[in-house]
Amino acid sequence: MKTVVVGQGYVGLPVAMRAVEVGHDVVGIDLDTNRIGLLQAGTSYVDDISDATLASATEGGRYIATTEYVDVEGFDIAVITVPTPLRDSLPDLSFIEQSAASLAPYIRPGATVVLESTTYPGTTVELLVPILESGSGLTAGTDFFVGYSPERIDPGNKVWGFKETPKVVSGINPASLESVQAFYDELVDTTVPVSGTKEAELTKLLENTFRHVNIALVNELAIFAHQLGVDVWESIEAASSKPFGFMKFTPGPGVGGHCLPVDPSYLSWQVRKQLGKSFRFVELANDVNDHMPDYVVQRAITMLNDRSKSVRGARISLIGLAYKPNTGDIREAPSARVIELLSELGAELTGLDSHVEPHRWPASVQRAADLRSAISHSDLVIVLTNHADVDLEGLVTSDATVFDARHVVAGPNIETL
Repeated sequence: MKTVVVGQGYVGLPVAMRAVEVGHDVVGIDLDTNRIGLLQAGTSYVDDISDATLASATEGGRYIATTEYVDVEGFDIAVITVPTPLRDSLPDLSFIEQSAASLAPYIRPGATVVLESTTYPGTTVELLVPILESGSGLTAGTDFFVGYSPERIDPGNKVWGFKETPKVVSGINPASLESVQAFYDELVDTTVPVSGTKEAELTKLLENTFRHVNIALVNELAIFAHQLGVDVWESIEAASSKPFGFMKFTPGPGVGGHCLPVDPSYLSWQVRKQLGKSFRFVELANDVNDHMPDYVVQRAITMLNDRSKSVRGARISLIGLAYKPNTGDIREAPSARVIELLSELGAELTGLDSHVEPHRWPASVQRAADLRSAISHSDLVIVLTNHADVDLEGLVTSDATVFDARHVVAGPNIETL
């Protein structure tokens, strides 16, 4: 079976490698020539995919990485995993549109196209299908099949990988659902069919809106608890002892990645556009989480002031730039806003994060090779992300002044969010 995966990032590459593993011939499409070059050389930029896994797939001829859509000719299954960012607070579906238009001429009777990109309910039927039908001259649901299956990739999760995480599947009609489910039944341990693509699209938004709102709750609580002189972290741990009615969420410097800062806003946008209503929970959560980097910087300013130091000219080290531990994904990462604010105030910034790709490294931040060099002569160290390859206990034995925005290290020289 020939499978095409459009988009070879943190979602698409694991799908492609799993399809190779179960015996498919896979074409990975990505328009980023830097990424394609690395893939062709057997070098992975996705932490969940090892170089050995990628090299084995490439050398065995079961996987081809390319920028050319002509290579998809004769495909049986196509999975679209392209980004769906927000532009000026509005959903940008241009990557889906471009992918669909490029795939359409190569659709043949019996083929299946699955959208995995996060989007608002109705996108598959109202946007994707018309483009595919127009470009192929075929009828969706009859000549070829179309479905939606929301991605649930959790980068760096060693327990719930792509194969182990249940996969929600849907189709535009029963025949499409049957084809989509049959494909994912090969790839994952459990599939969860739903009645339609809108329900599947909403499932993804519900999952991330739930997380977004609860993270905003504990983030705002952390701010007030600090002002009240209460240890919010101890309270969270105590509440977590309750075996029912409570789920643990922890504060942090903000939310990032391709999901939390974006997905709930898709739902809020659609509610406002179609119903003329405000999704107040989402909008409030956006306000709280968007301003957490500002709070981190304010705490940094206060800590420097307490030591009679100005931010201007201060040497500040940032530990971890990615949005979550053990990944290199800096999309929408809180570090971007922290860097922007501290740079505007005149701070001299150094960063430590071995996971971030060189061409994605912020230009205004000097890159350190290890923890010792990162914190050497620093006026302040801010822990933004706790990667496993950094021994943060080294901060305790140093003479550095530390602001820990993740509550992962403790010592007399360390303040916590």
